[in-house]
Amino acid sequence: MTIRVLLADDQAMVRGALAALLGLEPDIEVVAEVGRGDEVVEAVERTAPDVCLLDIEMPGGNGIDVATELVGRQQPVRVLIVTTFSRPGYLRRALDVGVSGFVVKDTPARELADAVRRVHAGLRVIDPALAAESLAGGANPLTPREQEVLREALTGAPIASIAGRVHLSAGTVRNHLSSAIGKTGTTTRAEAARVAEERGWL
Repeated sequence: MTIRVLLADDQAMVRGALAALLGLEPDIEVVAEVGRGDEVVEAVERTAPDVCLLDIEMPGGNGIDVATELVGRQQPVRVLIVTTFSRPGYLRRALDVGVSGFVVKDTPARELADAVRRVHAGLRVIDPALAAESLAGGANPLTPREQEVLREALTGAPIASIAGRVHLSAGTVRNHLSSAIGKTGTTTRAEAARVAEERGWL
């Protein structure tokens, strides 16, 4: 039985290398390659892959958001995140939305192919070092609203502008930012946003 795979990565060279490596496996066929997050769902519907290999940071929607959409649409496809960004917060968010696996891009080709097989078989595959780091780091302490406000704070926008974008009062935005600053152990909203992003909480 051949495992049909879709690759989503915004770096053409990386995507090509993954396709070439997986294409050497007798039981794996790469049926689609896309370079943007917003191209994944249509490609899944068109090519019916068994497993999607998704990068996290892509234009048009990150891999975790795409995985959330695929799960929400009840697509019969399993998701394996393959990323450069080994932030423990990303792993927790990915597992929370129902992905089947999470590995980093420097995983040896043979192990990556094996991860595809295991995910296809209904098993969960997680990079061991990242799993240990995630457990040590603890859960994401930020509420969804705090995450939303901090994502806007990353742009450097003033409070009034952030408030308009997230449809909250300026005072409520200040409260969320103050809480996030406390939870990240920082002193400014810019610093809080940067720390939260580095930990994969946004």
